[in-house]
Amino acid sequence: MNNISKLLLLIMIILITVTACTSTKAPGEKGQEIISARDTLKSVSGEEAVLVDAQNSSAYKDGHVEGAVNISRNDITTFGPFPNMLAPAEKIEKVLGEKGIANDSTVIVYDNNNNMDAARLWWTMKVYGHEDVKVVSGGLKALLKAGAEKSTLMADMSAVKYEITEKNEEMLASREDVKAEVNNPQDDVVLLDVRTQEEYNAGTIPASVHLNYEYNNFDDGTFRPVRQIHTLYRDKEITPEKTVIMYCKTSIRAAQTYLALYNAGYRDLKIYDGAWIEWSSDTSLPVEIPDGTGIKTNFQDGS
Repeated sequence: MNNISKLLLLIMIILITVTACTSTKAPGEKGQEIISARDTLKSVSGEEAVLVDAQNSSAYKDGHVEGAVNISRNDITTFGPFPNMLAPAEKIEKVLGEKGIANDSTVIVYDNNNNMDAARLWWTMKVYGHEDVKVVSGGLKALLKAGAEKSTLMADMSAVKYEITEKNEEMLASREDVKAEVNNPQDDVVLLDVRTQEEYNAGTIPASVHLNYEYNNFDDGTFRPVRQIHTLYRDKEITPEKTVIMYCKTSIRAAQTYLALYNAGYRDLKIYDGAWIEWSSDTSLPVEIPDGTGIKTNFQDGS
């Protein structure tokens, strides 16, 4: 082999090595937040990840993927002054540590609820700085179809210490943030109502764009691919360069939309955690009835 051939071979080896290294994506890159059921089972069988079942405790007892620990909606939210709001760091530290999740753990979450509870746990962990967390596309149904074993036994786990040192406030919007947008709309900000058509028709935050969170999924509960998510939201003029503030009734469903958009490369995203239930309980705030009659005064009693 002459010197030129040796040099060409060396260059080829270097290029192959570089390509292989750069093809492995890290958490937070586009398309890396949602994982298939098949890939989940590979990760769990190799003991590379902690599998979390985000069903409520009763459903978990009725049946879950063997080896999965249970973290329910109640474990990660508070109920005052409005339901299902983000729990403080101390509560999240406690539940994660008790379930054997460490700061450096890879966490994979599933549910049986159209991905919304899994997404809410994913979002909560992201808010508090845990990057290595993914959601199973299609949840429990997809995992069982892929060959997962169903169990009614509590998972065996050892508690560890989990410590939260940060909170990403940029992932949240307050009532005042939303009110400011309603009073002075910005071209690069979108208020996104992800509730059902019936809920939207009954009243929405003024100037909100409506897109039911269920459209992020196929009928079998698996997420649509990134390309389709881009098309779906661009048709509503929701593009990656805009700030998107999303909400539902109590912002559990909103977390599923947040995940779908984040996985598709959107980054300037916020959940209005107080959501419709907070907004509609304040009689000083306007409500829009999407029937062509414009914005109306909110006369709801807040109950």
